[in-house]
Amino acid sequence: MADEPEAVPAQGDEVDDAAALTPGYKAPEFKSVQAIQELDADDESLVKYKKALLAGAENVLDEGGPNVLVKAMVFAPVNHAEIPLDLTGDLSKFKGKPFVVKEGISYRIQIKFRVQREIVSGLRYAYTVYRKGLKVDKGNLMVGSYGPLTDQHVFKTPVEEAPSGMLLRGTYIVKSRFTDDDKNIYLEWDWSFAIKKDWE
Repeated sequence: MADEPEAVPAQGDEVDDAAALTPGYKAPEFKSVQAIQELDADDESLVKYKKALLAGAENVLDEGGPNVLVKAMVFAPVNHAEIPLDLTGDLSKFKGKPFVVKEGISYRIQIKFRVQREIVSGLRYAYTVYRKGLKVDKGNLMVGSYGPLTDQHVFKTPVEEAPSGMLLRGTYIVKSRFTDDDKNIYLEWDWSFAIKKDWE
């Protein structure tokens, strides 16, 4: 493909560190669900908070693997069909098969994930966008803290606008990473899209 970048940094090279984005921020110390439940039993507001965070934590399905399972990404344009990517299988196919995006449309990204064993603190979705080997955009979005739950959570990015104009049409590669405050990397994946004059 003529528009595909000649050189894109290796996975993990160009993703912002959360600490650099929030000076002075210190991630909380890891504690198990049981340890958290036993802490501050006499503090009514903390008991309420923990109850809300751990609602549904009993009998949570454990699929094995990491504590956080990233299941899917959805490219969700406004007023057009969503484009889902299954993140549980072969991730290498997404980089070489860009999907078509009409220039100038509004869209958001959805990440579907679940937490299966312990509370996870400070989940983040970080991404870097490349065109022709050059970095053209990046972001590091706070997803939040979650307790174990069998059901999936859905994180939605703010609405953004796709590039438009003849000079900005072409293929873009996105390097994505889902991580947390403890620097655990739950998933890294590359995907691509092609900006065109219209949907094809």
